[in-house]
Amino acid sequence: MKHSIKNTEDLRWFIGHTGGFRSGYVTDLQISKRRLFDEGTAREVPAGTTISLTIRYEVRGYVRVAKLTMTGVTDFSVFEQDGTDCSSLGVIQTEFNAGKMRFWFDPQGELYVVCDEATLDEIATPFVTADQAAEFARWIFQGRAAEGPTVEWLLHKLDRAGLPCAWRDATRAVAVHPAVQWEGDLIPAGESTASEEHRVHVLGYGPLEGQGFGLMLRVMGIQDRRMSRILEVLADQITQQFVGDCLVGTTIIPGREWEGWLIRELQTRHSR
Repeated sequence: MKHSIKNTEDLRWFIGHTGGFRSGYVTDLQISKRRLFDEGTAREVPAGTTISLTIRYEVRGYVRVAKLTMTGVTDFSVFEQDGTDCSSLGVIQTEFNAGKMRFWFDPQGELYVVCDEATLDEIATPFVTADQAAEFARWIFQGRAAEGPTVEWLLHKLDRAGLPCAWRDATRAVAVHPAVQWEGDLIPAGESTASEEHRVHVLGYGPLEGQGFGLMLRVMGIQDRRMSRILEVLADQITQQFVGDCLVGTTIIPGREWEGWLIRELQTRHSR
């Protein structure tokens, strides 16, 4: 989900939607400064500053990862000293005055931005309590279509890739979230259906807000090449056939850019 923020009404919606990022925390902060070559002076001159913050927060039973990109920045502060930490947020404050937007991310004013406009890019998932120690990898897709992949669709794609799996429905005493439509495990052929070490847990859910669908894939147990391959195949197939965005950790990747992002990520890991 992406929203442009350009005026007072947009800011009012932004605060209402995010709850002011109450009790969230900043996971990433990036500052980008553009420079252009000026032929008149034969020198490079400043051509704009962009600041983006990635924030993880919870509101109304959802876990959200938001990327707030602020463009046309004319003033900002990123100031930490004496052990202070600006990453933990209370409730942010905003203002629109004289054509400029102001964001204060902490009461002390150590993290603030003044800019022309902003964009909010966000992925929301149901709040799921799980044993994080048993989870090796997680991949989330937020699609824009009314209907997403089914269990049969996932099994068919894995069969065609030479990775046949069985499906085991999940059983819970208490429902995870009203938006969850189905849940279960993909277990490689030849593995016991009672196996807890080699499985991909899948959570399919309907639109949390507006339209679309969500899919959460979690590789459970120890690191295993076959399980990683199952995740890779499904991620590739989903991004090729559905329009939407992926979430890895706290990084939001447009679905159309997934393959290129993954290649760059693997190259970076191998070069370390």
